Amino acid sequence: MKKPARALGEVLSNLFKEKATCNYPFEKAVVDARFRGRIAFESDKCIGCKMCVRACPAKAIEIILSAEQPAAAPVAEGAVPVPAKKKFDCIMSLDRCIYCAQCVDICPKKALISTQDFELAHTDRRTLILHYK
Repeated sequence: MKKPARALGEVLSNLFKEKATCNYPFEKAVVDARFRGRIAFESDKCIGCKMCVRACPAKAIEIILSAEQPAAAPVAEGAVPVPAKKKFDCIMSLDRCIYCAQCVDICPKKALISTQDFELAHTDRRTLILHYK
């Protein structure tokens, strides 16, 4: 007989407390500044060392030579030609990524950055493979 009274007491005590949940789809979630979300790639900073590929425990990163290479700068007569900096692309498999951010930490040129993007669910696995150019 004490159980209905206990339940009523619980209801009344929680009636005036602040909500423990949020209205997530309708209100944007607040994430911490140190949150490790989707990994982004900045190709202009990449030097092609592939240290991120070696550091990734999930083998979710592939660094490839870009099909669009910059043209060499014109050289004055008698000067030594300086080769143009190579451009690299990154293929990131978000379906394999465990968001540990070891690639971000090890990149010497900070070409990989951790964003706060966490809404990554998809029904098609192919959409989780991102080709950064």
